[in-house]
Amino acid sequence: MISGEGDTQGDVPPFTAETAEAVLKEACQGAGLDPAEAELLRLGSNAVYRLSKAPVIVRIARDPDSLPEMERAVRVTRWLAEQDFPATRVLPGVRQPQVVGGRVVTYWESAQDREEYATVTELADLLRRLHWLEEPQSLGLPYYDPMSKVWASLGELNGVADDDRAFLEERAGKLGKEYDRLDFVLPFGMIHGDASIGNVLRHRNGQAILSDLDGFTLAPREWDLIQTAIFYDRFGWHERSQYEGFVHHYGFDVMNWPGYKVLGDLRELMMTLWIGHQAAASEKAAEEFARRVADIRRGDGLRDWRPF
Repeated sequence: MISGEGDTQGDVPPFTAETAEAVLKEACQGAGLDPAEAELLRLGSNAVYRLSKAPVIVRIARDPDSLPEMERAVRVTRWLAEQDFPATRVLPGVRQPQVVGGRVVTYWESAQDREEYATVTELADLLRRLHWLEEPQSLGLPYYDPMSKVWASLGELNGVADDDRAFLEERAGKLGKEYDRLDFVLPFGMIHGDASIGNVLRHRNGQAILSDLDGFTLAPREWDLIQTAIFYDRFGWHERSQYEGFVHHYGFDVMNWPGYKVLGDLRELMMTLWIGHQAAASEKAAEEFARRVADIRRGDGLRDWRPF
């Protein structure tokens, strides 16, 4: 059943590649699109498909209660288009978001026929430009509450050993207290919310664009800088020259801010919980979750984490 409004509660089947594909087929039929030979790009917080018959990306949200969030993402995207800001665009001519099979579905223009990421310096340029924008109240952006997200994520974590859960809960409590004492120095305002190299794509016209716009909130701007910093400093996913370029283009080095360690630890915990939600359905994710929990327990510098 396809709906543009309403409640997504009910007997929603588990979120797997098979159930997502069934939603894809029904959603495409309702939108006048052909799902044949669609490519599943990723299965995480969303099932992301690239259609083979049209330059379209279809995103199916894992969370059946994400309709308000995705309605906000569509508003944000359309507003960014009005500002001529380089970002992914929703597919015109299709009413969205839609609720299909109990899942929230959105349709996007495909940046190009293959997934190509831009550079961290281009990410810095986009974030600097984004942070200069003054968002209208009509966007209805919420205030970012990281600890609520962490505790909700912990509550939804299944198939985890009791000692691991107890450790993660204890760490969350400790970091929550430390977070409350942070003194942020950058202005408070609109952030992307998941600003990393994985969310800055190369458009077919050569331009770098921001993607995955459903995390837009109001928060200290340090949140949009922390991932690039720990990707370099803790995981070795960026070279030193890349990080230095990021700092130069944005104009601020979050690693020199006294709250860097706490914010980095908190983002690390959020990344670990995210992969933990995939662990029940993926052996690779389960192995990565175990690795991350063990590394956090040891607390010894550079992590041997694999990007997902």
